[in-house]
Amino acid sequence: MIELSIEQHDTPTYTLKEKAVDFLQLVASGQVREAYQKYIGPNFLHHNPFFCGDADSLMNAMEEDAASNPQKILEVKMAIEEADTVAVHSHVRQNPDDLGWAIIHIFRFQDNQIVEMWDVGQAVPEDSPNENGVF
Repeated sequence: MIELSIEQHDTPTYTLKEKAVDFLQLVASGQVREAYQKYIGPNFLHHNPFFCGDADSLMNAMEEDAASNPQKILEVKMAIEEADTVAVHSHVRQNPDDLGWAIIHIFRFQDNQIVEMWDVGQAVPEDSPNENGVF
């Protein structure tokens, strides 16, 4: 698990990778509006096919999910930064008993703000023939 802690979120000396991870940690802990205020750029768009592509639609969905799942756990397994793009591979569970999902978020940054986001995931299977697992 990657542990990244950021004291001052608006300081440009933090890597884009640290900003992406902090954004996800804030969202998972229910601090969705704070995450958006600190990291989302004015022309943000996303590619989640279940919601309209604007920032407000996704933010509202994230807030609803946080309210429905107050015990959500986000465990970052890997984060990769290249130029203006960050990919974060995480294990997300709605509660401690949930097997959860393996999720990859991809962020594109511009001027130190997230301006575009993709997310793809797969449920963690209870039984799998693959001894390596999804993580």
